[in-house]
Amino acid sequence: MFNFNDIRFANPELLWLFILVPVLIAWYVWKNKSIKSEFTVSTLQGFEGLKPSVKVYLRHLLFVLRTLAIIFLIIALARPQARSSWKDIHSEGIDIVIAMDISGSMLAQDFKPNRIEASKKIAMEFIDDRPNDRIGLVIFSGESFTQCPLTSDHAVIKNLFTGIKTGMINDGTAIGMGLTNAVNRIKDSQAKSKVVILLTDGVNNQGSIAPLTAADIAKAFGIRVYTIGIGTHGKALSPVARYPDGSYEYDYVDVDVDEPTLEQIADMTGGKYFRATGNEKLKQIYQEIDKLEKTKFEEKNFTNKEEKFFNYALIGGIAFLLELLLRNTIFRSLT
Repeated sequence: MFNFNDIRFANPELLWLFILVPVLIAWYVWKNKSIKSEFTVSTLQGFEGLKPSVKVYLRHLLFVLRTLAIIFLIIALARPQARSSWKDIHSEGIDIVIAMDISGSMLAQDFKPNRIEASKKIAMEFIDDRPNDRIGLVIFSGESFTQCPLTSDHAVIKNLFTGIKTGMINDGTAIGMGLTNAVNRIKDSQAKSKVVILLTDGVNNQGSIAPLTAADIAKAFGIRVYTIGIGTHGKALSPVARYPDGSYEYDYVDVDVDEPTLEQIADMTGGKYFRATGNEKLKQIYQEIDKLEKTKFEEKNFTNKEEKFFNYALIGGIAFLLELLLRNTIFRSLT
């Protein structure tokens, strides 16, 4: 009844009347200290051993009741109202599978600190911006496997992202296999929109399924594929040999991204092809995909106001009447 969390006042300016309360308290204290009654008697012998009655100790109860009456009547005059509101939300979710190339060339340092780490970081930022969508993760190099099926638990998929590194599977670039695996993970989805984001820095040279065959499969299931070719133009400092201790020898090599095939995959499926040549460009690409694939919402707001002044007026009135009753009965001789 006295929970003010959901209470709003129709006349909040009347709450300034609360300034009167400390003024009344100060006046009452001053009055009790300054007013003294005197009478003359011949001896105090008859008053020895007398103790003040309970009524004397309770005389301040009258002032407390009057103060409470004023407080509750001020609240009632300000017209407290309970506002109940709710939302009827309908969302049209999007299912997204990110298919990421993790071949050895993804260690090239034309991105900072390298292609694979930059891709992971920016992809996780993209996931943070899609709180209402289910997202899955497929990785590929010479073969492909599912790192995370479609999930709405973004903490799980981000945790799995951090564990991705080159060398997890046989090296190479099996674009067709990576796309097919991603399509297989999303084809049975009931979402209104089904999307694959395919990121690679090379040319298909592994796998039993050609990239365009995989694109045909995606098209058949109504899956849009956004393709991202990652790598600067010209040469990039890339790993050319791996030492027994796991470290790499680097040298500048030509960047070879199969842009025609990636463009054709995007065109066939109703998606779009992007070329990422650096960290900032890759981030912009994910932001553009985010704008192109927005989750649709329908939201209806309902608000209901309920007057709550009656309870406060009732308590204030009871306190006032009780003060009058006590003043004219039990405490009459003290007033």
